[in-house]
Amino acid sequence: MPGKILPTLLLTAFCLLVLLGSSFLGMTIISPASILETGSPDAEVFWRLRLPRSIAAFFAGAALAVSGMVFQAMFRNPLATPFTLGVSSGAALGASLAIMLGLSTALPGIPAGLCAALLGCLLSMLLVCGITRARGGFSTPVMLLAGVIINFFFSSLVMFIQYWSDARDALQIMRWLMGSLSGLEPVHIADLGMITAMGSLLLSRFTRELDLLLAGKELAASRGVAVQRVTLTAFALASLMVAAVVSLAGPIGFVGMMAPHICRLWLGAGHERLLPASFVMGGCFLVLCDLLSRSVLAPAELPIGIITAMIGGPFFLWTLFKSNRNSEML
Repeated sequence: MPGKILPTLLLTAFCLLVLLGSSFLGMTIISPASILETGSPDAEVFWRLRLPRSIAAFFAGAALAVSGMVFQAMFRNPLATPFTLGVSSGAALGASLAIMLGLSTALPGIPAGLCAALLGCLLSMLLVCGITRARGGFSTPVMLLAGVIINFFFSSLVMFIQYWSDARDALQIMRWLMGSLSGLEPVHIADLGMITAMGSLLLSRFTRELDLLLAGKELAASRGVAVQRVTLTAFALASLMVAAVVSLAGPIGFVGMMAPHICRLWLGAGHERLLPASFVMGGCFLVLCDLLSRSVLAPAELPIGIITAMIGGPFFLWTLFKSNRNSEML
């Protein structure tokens, strides 16, 4: 047991170190003593800008990593991500429409971008499930293929919206599509944290089912797992977290593929340990990427989506070549 707990403790300690350390680093380095000084400019930058942004990056990365872990288990494929399944593109379509229409608040206290992203995500889920059912039965390969089709279709609609928008909205959509964590209000960070925490907590109740689904849906069904119900529930919870991230920070790619895969290589495929490890790893990874995005070209800021893509592209190729002939989990 100690051998199993130690890696998780080390990862948690690393998480706290990254989360706090990144807030002191940037274009200028803030000393720990200065953040306690009343009225200090460094204290204002730390408490009002850097720390909230690092927290937002952590929750966004955690949400994407846990969602990617769920999709990889459901489809038994290390390349299954919110992007390949059409979830991110559906959320991006809804958020792009909200930007083009100039919507600010859809419901009291809830930003229109989040509501629109959730609706786009729901539409994506309905289309993927509808296509799968139309093919007869609940086939995982068909569902994966349907997600890829929906992803390309919705991505083309996002490009059409960008082309149809005026210059200001088109620029805003373009910058948002590259991914950014700057300028998030505390209430939105709190919403993101609540959705990520609740979604991950609910998904933790399905760790046994995910283990069995990873071995095959026939085996899972023989062990008493309601395959269709569990799959749809896990898909919905993971999609909700992705929609929250996309609506606030844009479609940030590759985190949902890399973080759970690295944790799986380190801790094994058991989801009881893999879920919290992916949560922490995904959060730390995006915090570090955000640190790079605001430091590499300082005082200018490099979109965080570019950082994750530059790291994730080679990792994607490595994972592709490491996958077996049937594209199942390693």
